[in-house]
Amino acid sequence: MDYQTIDEAASKWGVSSRQVRAYCAVGRIPGAIYEHGAWRIPWDAVKPVRKSRTKAQEKSVLVILEKERKTKLKGGLYHRLQIDFTYNSNHIEGSRLTHEQTRWIFETKTLGQLDGDMPVDDVVETTNHFRAVDTVISTAKAALTENYIKRLHAILKSGTTNSRQDWFAVGDYKRLENTVGEFDTVKPAAVHSEMARLLEEYGKCGHTLEDIAAFHVRFEAIHPFQDGNGRVGRLILLKECLKYDLTPILITENIRQFYYKGLSEWQKNDSKRRRLMDTFRTGQDTFAAMLRHYGHSVAADLADQRDGR
Repeated sequence: MDYQTIDEAASKWGVSSRQVRAYCAVGRIPGAIYEHGAWRIPWDAVKPVRKSRTKAQEKSVLVILEKERKTKLKGGLYHRLQIDFTYNSNHIEGSRLTHEQTRWIFETKTLGQLDGDMPVDDVVETTNHFRAVDTVISTAKAALTENYIKRLHAILKSGTTNSRQDWFAVGDYKRLENTVGEFDTVKPAAVHSEMARLLEEYGKCGHTLEDIAAFHVRFEAIHPFQDGNGRVGRLILLKECLKYDLTPILITENIRQFYYKGLSEWQKNDSKRRRLMDTFRTGQDTFAAMLRHYGHSVAADLADQRDGR
């Protein structure tokens, strides 16, 4: 069988590449296959017909998550988001807890059977991250401010080993210089002014997926906190996607290196930005598949609403 790329199908059907990718992710293109990090679409595939909106389809991801959180629904989208998002975001930063251990802590509020020695901070930061995700869901429509971002950091780092150190500021900007790999970050004295400028400029943008990605890159480059910047940054990604009806982004182990590479290359030129944007869209595809698994029909439409295409 002959196949075409996402871009070829998008050009043929007169829609954005993002829309075609979303159609693939939710199974609306028969015969489409995902391999080697890209979708392959049968050459004779027909453009999916837009489904009429039903009441159920009009629910945003945020509405679904809010309802399931408040009703303490087990085994649904909220349950899955808490476990998968917390596990992956912490694992990126070196947590040794497995996905199964993360699930056990969320479901039972106990440690269960741990294999060997386990750093206390891994457990504390996991329970804290669950609280932070709840905060993001319940306040997703709130303005993104310095105080809001500091609040997320305070939730994440409370009770950790670092929180008991004089040099570590829980819920406040860093006091000591730090680096990201081989790159220097903004010096402590300049963090407030840089964050204020970033938030001011972000407030004036269109809040498309690329706008949110650009904010994330600059936030991580500033690296405003002594520790926890990656997790706070990804919590902000979740909040802003929920606020602006974009399919949330789930950065998993298999795309972690592309994520890091995309962050480091963003400022080089426009073509280099595609790496991070493609990584984010792959992360959206993962979340869209999760939506489909739980019977929600919002992903294909949400994915293309505000991506600037």
